[in-house]
Formats: sequence, structure tokens, C-alpha cells
Amino acid sequence: MSAQEDMDDVGEFAALLRALKERTDRSYGSLARRLAMNTSTLHRYCAGEAVPVDFAPVERFAALCGATPEERLELHRRWLLALAARRRPRTASVPEDEPDTAADPPPLPRRPWYRRRRVAVGLAAACALLATLGSLSALPDGRRPAADRARTAGPAASGTTEAMAPDRSGTSPTPSDSPTTRQPSASATPKKKPSPAPSSDRTTAPPHGGRKPSVPLTWSVNSQVWKLGCGHDYVVAKPPRQVPPPPAPQDAGVWAATQGAVHGGETLVELSVQGRTDTAVVLNALRVRVVGRTAPAPGNAYAMDQGCGGAVTPRSFDVNLDKDRPIAHAVAGSDTGVPIPAVRMPYRVSAEDPEVLLVTARTVTCDCRWYLELDWSSQGREGTVRVDDAGRPFRTSGIKGLPRYTYDTLARQWAPYS
Repeated sequence: MSAQEDMDDVGEFAALLRALKERTDRSYGSLARRLAMNTSTLHRYCAGEAVPVDFAPVERFAALCGATPEERLELHRRWLLALAARRRPRTASVPEDEPDTAADPPPLPRRPWYRRRRVAVGLAAACALLATLGSLSALPDGRRPAADRARTAGPAASGTTEAMAPDRSGTSPTPSDSPTTRQPSASATPKKKPSPAPSSDRTTAPPHGGRKPSVPLTWSVNSQVWKLGCGHDYVVAKPPRQVPPPPAPQDAGVWAATQGAVHGGETLVELSVQGRTDTAVVLNALRVRVVGRTAPAPGNAYAMDQGCGGAVTPRSFDVNLDKDRPIAHAVAGSDTGVPIPAVRMPYRVSAEDPEVLLVTARTVTCDCRWYLELDWSSQGREGTVRVDDAGRPFRTSGIKGLPRYTYDTLARQWAPYS
């Protein structure tokens, strides 16, 4: 079989992978994490630069992209042909009607475009470094030019709340009786480490502008998420006749605030994390801090629905607040019917590859106040951001033993939950 036919077999296999990938709205990085493989490896498979030696990752990829049984069968056939093509020895024969040119040195293979670009970027960076060193040596006092100092302080001067926010890790949170809706991050400061000399502190040493380096990620949080978009309980210290009907999910924050409602039994926190640039930021750990436990809040439990079904959201974490030391456990989920295994930390995010984490915190025995801590690292720096409810801890109260009501849409009133 000719080399051209081998290339065609590999190309057809890669083309089918790309076609399946285009059905989704996910990036290569997002798909690779769900397949537990490296992003560059998946990209090489889809570009025809490599063929997996085992069909298992290909089958998981097809399932994640929603391939039909017929498409999976065709994908398996093309994988077999591509694998056989890659395993065949590549020997070139000289036609009899052409002169033998074996004595001449063969032409050097052309570098792929991305390798040529990498070399060019490396040379450009080296030239820029030499130019910078030359300009520094020309200064009599050894200081950098003003323009250089301005570039150094660039990220911290961007006006974002995370870069200039104070560190609240040492302050005690203020309890709140009313949960709020989605809020931007406001406490993302790098954590300090003891060091023998200020010059060895990689995370907190300020640049020449006197400002701390900005945190390389941003986040937002929504504490008014309902289970599967329709199921949730609130504890309200009012009789049923004084409580308005359940709101639409998007109005839950306003409804809860006006009623002084507390999350009943569980709180779902949706955390969206994204890098500031294309540079990857590693999310190393997600921890839970309980800052207060009292007896469950008095009142009645009001259910926002009469039950609903569906699949578990992927990237989910489960927290038992009744434990002395609660831990955020990764749990399995599904995505449009496709099982998603529980994937532990670390995760990677960037500006083009965000991540959404769903934390479900439950309690039976207490009125708990708590918040999250997210550890990150990037390019030799590391730190911790505090994830809370606009500066206040999240609040979850048990509903065991409380009267529970559901809304009767026909009678337009709250009725005892049956």
C-alpha cells in the first residue's frame, strides 16, 4: 500500500473525529478533561498527527460527542485502518524509469507550521530580552525606564475587583439572614508564605509600582441555584398565608431576600472560574470552612416545586455540613445522558477554557454558616481565593421536624406537603 493511501486512512479517521467534536460547543481542553487525557494529545488525534493505540478513549470521545451506534461502528472501522497504516513500515521504492538519486543528500523535512512558529516566537523573545538588557545597562542608576515600570504594573491597574481587593482571610465573616444572587469575586488575594528574604517570596513581592501582582483568575458565584432547575426548599419564619407564591428560578434571590428566607436542607452554589489570559491556571483544591453552627432556624419549610426529574449536573461536589470537618467530595454526573465520571482536582482553566463547579452542601442538624476556599497555582505563583456570598458566609439550615408546604397552583395557596 502506498504512503498516500496510508495518509488517506489516517486523515479520514481524524476528519470523523473533528466532525464529532464540532457537534459540541466545547473546546479541546474541556473535552480532554472529561476524557482524562492531555489536551495536546486529543488535538493531535483530531489533526491526524497521531493515532491512539487503543480504541477505549476514542469510544469515550464518541459517546461524549453524542455519536450514534452506526457512527461509532464507522469510527471503529476507520480507527482500525488508521492504526494499520501507522504501523506499516514506511519504505520508498525508486521507479525503474527514473535515475537513482540515492547518492544525493535527501531533502530535509519541513517543520510543521506550529513548530516553525514556536521557533520564531522563541527567537523573538530572545531578541527582546537582549534589547531589554541593553537598555537597562545604559541607565546610570540601574533602574528601568518609566515605560517598563508601567508595563510591570499593568495587570494590577486593570480596574478589576480581584486585583485590588483586600485580604479577608484573617477576618471573621458577618452572618446574614438573607441569601443573595450571583456576585463577582471580591477576595482573591495571593496567600503569603514565610521566606528567609523578601526576594524569595514568589507570590507577594510587589513590582516596582508598589502593587501586589494580580490574581491570574476571576470567578463569580450564584448561591440561588435550584436542584435540576426546579427543586429547592426555603425556611421562612412566616405562616403560609403571608408567604407569596414560589418565584421563577431567576427571581429566587429577590424572593428569598424579601422573605428573610434561609436555604432549607441544602444549598447549591454554582462557581464559575476563568483565567485572565491564555496561560493555564491550575485549581488545586476546593475546601469548606464552617464558621458557625446553631440549632436549625425556626419557621416553616416551603418547597418550590412538587418534584422534578433529570440528570445530575457534571463537575459536582457534595458537602456534608454535619461533619466536624466537612470535605468537598467530587461526585459523578451526566451530560445529556452521557455518564461523566467524578474527576478529582486539579483542574485547569484559562481565558478561553472556563470551568463551572457545582457545590451541594447539606445539613440535617444545624443552621450552618460556611464558605469555600479555592487553591490555585500558575507560573510559579500560588494562592487561595475565598468564595462566599458577597462578603458573607453561605447559610444552610436543616428542616427535619419543620412543617413543610408546597404551593397548590389550582387553589393558589400553600398546602401541607403530602
